[in-house]
Amino acid sequence: MEAPEKSVVEPLVAAVVQATNSSRFLVFNSKTAEPLTHHQVELTQEFPKEGWVEQDPKEIIQCTYECMERTCEKLNELNIDLSNIKAIGVCNQRETTLIWDKLTGEPLYNAVAWLDLRAQATVEKLSKQIPGNNNFVKSKTGLPLSTYFSAVKLRWILDNVQAVQTAVEEGRGLFGTIDSWLIWNLTGGVNGGVHCTDVTNASRTMLFNIHSLEWDKELCDFFEIPMNILPKVCSSSEIYGKMKVGALEGIPISGCLGDQSAALVGQMCFQEGQAKNTYGTGCFLLCNTGRKCVFSDHGLLTTVAYKLGRNKPVCYALEGSVAIAGAVIRWLRDNLGIIETSEEIETLAKEAGTSYGCYFIPAFSGLYAPYWDPSARGIICGLTQFTNKSHIAFAALEAVCFQTREILDAMNRDCGIPLSHLQVDGKMTNNKILMQLQADILHIPVIKPTMPETTALGVAMAAGAAEGVDVWSLKPEDLSTVVMERIEPRVEAIESENRYATWKKATMKSKGWVTTQSPESEDSAAFSSLPLGFFIVSSMIILIGARYISGIP
Repeated sequence: MEAPEKSVVEPLVAAVVQATNSSRFLVFNSKTAEPLTHHQVELTQEFPKEGWVEQDPKEIIQCTYECMERTCEKLNELNIDLSNIKAIGVCNQRETTLIWDKLTGEPLYNAVAWLDLRAQATVEKLSKQIPGNNNFVKSKTGLPLSTYFSAVKLRWILDNVQAVQTAVEEGRGLFGTIDSWLIWNLTGGVNGGVHCTDVTNASRTMLFNIHSLEWDKELCDFFEIPMNILPKVCSSSEIYGKMKVGALEGIPISGCLGDQSAALVGQMCFQEGQAKNTYGTGCFLLCNTGRKCVFSDHGLLTTVAYKLGRNKPVCYALEGSVAIAGAVIRWLRDNLGIIETSEEIETLAKEAGTSYGCYFIPAFSGLYAPYWDPSARGIICGLTQFTNKSHIAFAALEAVCFQTREILDAMNRDCGIPLSHLQVDGKMTNNKILMQLQADILHIPVIKPTMPETTALGVAMAAGAAEGVDVWSLKPEDLSTVVMERIEPRVEAIESENRYATWKKATMKSKGWVTTQSPESEDSAAFSSLPLGFFIVSSMIILIGARYISGIP
């Protein structure tokens, strides 16, 4: 019996989406922008110490391979020939930092995740070295000096991991954000893998000059980072190399975007003043500022939005970053056990219909924009005997929306023209309670695409549009119309303002919770954590000894 002929379809473009909590691989029709199939695998995170967040680089690449293989199997089941895939794009969690051995391909340390706080002492030390009247770090990078960004994570690794120090000294070490690690492996690894990144990911390292679009020697000298370990910086849409592994061998990898830039492209925010908010592990609101670098006076970041071709202009964005959004749902599931799946949060919150005066500040990794306070910690306040897990679930969803309100207020002040609506995307937007709360708290409509995979779509567009691939037109008249759902506010503005004011009051309570510990204070902390019985017995021994020495019976 003959095998059925494979279906002839429009050119397809695939997307690797390496998020904080999962790996995904999706395939899109380049003419309709519709997803055909996908596969997703959840990733683990490691928390070796308080404030430390790590991931296994080997797990990340293996999960990517698994997603690719399973998606190819699904295409075969749909009778679609893999040769229809003309390009692959890569988008990723940003700032997460890793370093590996270019001779063996082995990671030299776990990936230090963007949420990690271990480098706070490094930040404080470096802050003292920046002249008060010349913050050259922010003026060149658009970023505040923070544990969030890659340079201080890399500095910590170089200072604390002997294997990394040795590899760098011997010329074997390569640094990269997750996109670099993926592209290097997918294009051959130790057998000629391409060590590169794109301008959007480079702009999150604090080593990249967002004006000249190059690694900056003054910044590298300041952070004491050797420039020979850095990847080549490319545009977001060009052929970097070809797949050297698996069923997709030979297909060009031709798109690379940090996940938030990919979502901006996927939401078609190509005009100055257009903005989107993505609800993932964190929450990220980006506003396209066109070819102008707009510096914020209200705690926002200036970042590279995209550069869709070697010879195309760079576009910038203002960004508000919230560390904890979907991560608070995962925390309720994994740490407190009040839900078994992330989807249950909607049902639980619906049961309450209100937080009943309970407010949740999920500052697990400090507060990001607009505060930039690494000493903040999470609190739940306004509790009474009536409060139950449903109210806490509702308060957790409200927390995501209140944090977005803070970012939007800052962006409106910086841009001068308030947004009339908010475009949203990300898996959390499937939560109807969350989306209604967001519209109520912002008191403007929320616009949600019916196809939520805009991050994957954005990098697929960049890959398909690359010179030499040319299967996806980015001309405005050729872009597919995205079907949107509009959620209108349902509460009075005064109610929104009152709830927001109480949230701000609660946020102030979370600030300044911890201070950086010196090695001496860490010893003190370890000493103070000893059981009470230790101190009672020790005190008795000291007292008996003192009485004996002084001759007191």
